[in-house]
Amino acid sequence: MRMLILVLLASGILAAQKQYKRVHQYALRRIINGNAKRVEKDLRAHAAEHPADPETWFMLACAASAAGRKAEGTAYLERAHDLGLPAGRFLAGPRKLLALYDDTTLIRRLHTEFRHRPVHGPLVGAVSIADARIWLRTSGERNVAAVCTTAASATPITAKGRTSARDDFTSVLHLRGLRPSTTYSGRLVIDGQTVSGDEGAFRFTTPPPRGPHDPVRLGFGGGAGYVPQHERMWSTIQGGRFDLLLLLGDNIYIDHPKRPIVQRYTYHRRQSRPEWRALTRAIPTFTIWDDHDFGTNDCWVGPDLDQPAWKVPVFNVFRQNWANPGYGDVPPRPGLPFALTLPTKTRPGCWYTFAWGAIDFFMLDGRMYREKPNEESTTSMLGPRQKAWLFNALAASTATFKVICSPVPFEYRTKGNSKDTWNGFRAERTEVFDFLTKRKIEGVVLLSADRHRSDAWVIARPGDYALHEFNSSRLTNQHVHQTKKDAIFSYNAKQSFGSVTLDPRPGNPTVVYDVIDIDGVRQHRLVLPGSKLKR
Repeated sequence: MRMLILVLLASGILAAQKQYKRVHQYALRRIINGNAKRVEKDLRAHAAEHPADPETWFMLACAASAAGRKAEGTAYLERAHDLGLPAGRFLAGPRKLLALYDDTTLIRRLHTEFRHRPVHGPLVGAVSIADARIWLRTSGERNVAAVCTTAASATPITAKGRTSARDDFTSVLHLRGLRPSTTYSGRLVIDGQTVSGDEGAFRFTTPPPRGPHDPVRLGFGGGAGYVPQHERMWSTIQGGRFDLLLLLGDNIYIDHPKRPIVQRYTYHRRQSRPEWRALTRAIPTFTIWDDHDFGTNDCWVGPDLDQPAWKVPVFNVFRQNWANPGYGDVPPRPGLPFALTLPTKTRPGCWYTFAWGAIDFFMLDGRMYREKPNEESTTSMLGPRQKAWLFNALAASTATFKVICSPVPFEYRTKGNSKDTWNGFRAERTEVFDFLTKRKIEGVVLLSADRHRSDAWVIARPGDYALHEFNSSRLTNQHVHQTKKDAIFSYNAKQSFGSVTLDPRPGNPTVVYDVIDIDGVRQHRLVLPGSKLKR
């Protein structure tokens, strides 16, 4: 029996490694668990089949470092560089494993080249009518700044900060005093030197103020495991010229909550891609997480802040890699690192709300305080603090459209009998929907991710208007989920994302949902008149 279990486990690992996003993650996990010699043997076999894959040679260098074989590791590292692995990867990490090579010609040269250049970023994060957040990573601890101007005014607006080892050499620069409906062009400054070229530039347009305004176009999705040949998805999204981008979970796929080194490595792969950097330096990006970014598949860990012990550290890594407007009910501390331990009364998470003209967005955290799912009980996905926040925010909203974003689908039929969606939290879902009815809240649209396809669903509510849910979560993933015949439409033939146009203008407000594939081809469209979102 024991042998059978080992065989099954090995088969599961091999099956998972057929997905590119897992191959080198699993190798890194085994290296830090003391199996570098076996990993190196397996990776050399993988390199024989895929000799032009720079990631394999990079991970071979990590394995050689763990075994103390500097000469071989240096050769692996140089091979990865020659094959085109982005230069910043060699400085980002895993830093402890790559430290063996700090005195090599390649690494010394890269440290010199990146003294006044960002390793990753700039990424435009949350943007409002009055402020914006710009994220970056540097090669060491640096004084950093973001400086922006408008076409109408050369007077600069500046935000300053410092990257630190504690925050994996990242910083979020908070630009304040902005004006609505205004386009800003900016540049990074590192240790007093302005970064030239595209790698130092960023651009964004602030949203309009409340009131009638032109339609808002957003791109959204999830399911973005790292697959090199699918990273062109970010260029396709950039070609859509959206006002903002929503990433609703499974944004990078970590699945190793106890090892920050693996978590950070997984972020570094995506943040180094030129397609990703070109997109995110030019579009406000808002994020939440799901199971594969937070813990493991379909995980729930309960309502306590300090249990399991990895919960807050995982949250800190998430926060170090994005630039959202808020993180649960923790007071914002711009420019300061997040404490590894938090006051017991705080409830950090990735829930927050933000406005874009006449549209309010409510971003939900479906993992941090999730209890064991059970459709027959009053178990909670959100936790009492987040749920109270959601109800208060919805009741106070005067927006034409109210977009509730969940990492998992509200529609029960999306995942069969699985309790990982709101199917496992039926009483709480009913509570949310009943609140909408009781308070006569109109204009609600649901967005979600998790399923590796793009769907449109209608959720009937007796005595009230039906809720429409747009679900999309196969941005770059290889793995695909079957389409659902009960949906309005369901698409999985290629990687895809959701495009939503919200037109709040009086007289005929409308919502349009398009499914766009990785080649930029529209596969489905749903036009939803605003009258369908009223009682």
